[in-house]
Amino acid sequence: MAQVTPNHAPQLEQDAHDPGVIRLSGTWTLKTALAAAEVLRGVPDTLTGIDATAIDKMDSAGVLQVLRVAHRADLGEDALKFRPDHQALVCTIEEVADDRPKPKRDFGVLAALERLGVSVHATGHNIKALCSFLGENLVKGARLVKEPRRFRLTATVHQMEQVGLDAVPLVALLSYLVGAVIAFLGSTILRDFGAEIYVVELVNIAFLREFAVLLTAIVLAGRTASAFTAQIGAMKAREEIDAMRTLGLDPIDLLVLPRLLALLVTLPLLTFIAMVAGLAGGITVGAFDLDIPPQMYIARMHETMEVRHMLVGLSKAPVFALVIGLIGCLEGLKVEGTAQSVGERTTSSVVQTISLVIIIDAFAALWFMHMDW
Repeated sequence: MAQVTPNHAPQLEQDAHDPGVIRLSGTWTLKTALAAAEVLRGVPDTLTGIDATAIDKMDSAGVLQVLRVAHRADLGEDALKFRPDHQALVCTIEEVADDRPKPKRDFGVLAALERLGVSVHATGHNIKALCSFLGENLVKGARLVKEPRRFRLTATVHQMEQVGLDAVPLVALLSYLVGAVIAFLGSTILRDFGAEIYVVELVNIAFLREFAVLLTAIVLAGRTASAFTAQIGAMKAREEIDAMRTLGLDPIDLLVLPRLLALLVTLPLLTFIAMVAGLAGGITVGAFDLDIPPQMYIARMHETMEVRHMLVGLSKAPVFALVIGLIGCLEGLKVEGTAQSVGERTTSSVVQTISLVIIIDAFAALWFMHMDW
């Protein structure tokens, strides 16, 4: 191995005016690593700064040795000085080789309260942003009445196909199976009292009021809200939305309103399909498990079914459609431009949508029951 001449060997000297500052010079590379380690043993205990601007040549090994000394002395970035041509290498090494001790996370009561406060503040901020986004869409939706040329019919029909038509098999299958499960569980309990016939009322009320619209909303929250966020987020990451604004086009008119209108039209229709499928599941269980012929089951349905139960379920559908569409599009517009951000926002939109749908449904159920509807 080539020998290092004394003039280029790693050297360390203390600043004459500030003994806590050391000045490094010479060659700090992998070949001089042993010599550099010997030199760094002379670092004072009261180290306050490192001046490495006099170093002639430096590679990653030399940078790492200097940074380790700085980290042990808990020096900040302002206390380190490097030549401009060495600074890029220093930044790279700092990113991949940082052996400073990580701050320990506090699991005490105060830390838990702090995290709770941060979560509450973030939730409040998200609700405020959602309300603001709702207002913006209402204003621009009302503008379509005055300026119908802004209405994107082709985009709206395309979204109706993706949101509604493509979701029919999944919604119908899940609703049919859940209706069958509810009928089977109800019959298991009611059989002990000889009241199996009341399974008809159980399935009717459960699906017409709650399960049909809730199942449909949850399916679309996972299927549609995530798709909206991923589609708009990918456009945001590729700066396509910025290009729209540069051309004088409104992303709300082009991207958000067609999706909202498609959901407002298709979610009530999907809810009705879910109601029919759930009742069909109850009829199937009644025929094969309860020995209730389909004709008798349907006759009992006609006797006990009330239109108000179906209206209560359908009245929730537009509200859930707004929640799913607004959160899905808003989270997509929040994407910062990276693939990781798209994934994070997609996950956030699904979680927020499902949570908010269930919360709204719970309060709506209590309110309708209190009003005796």
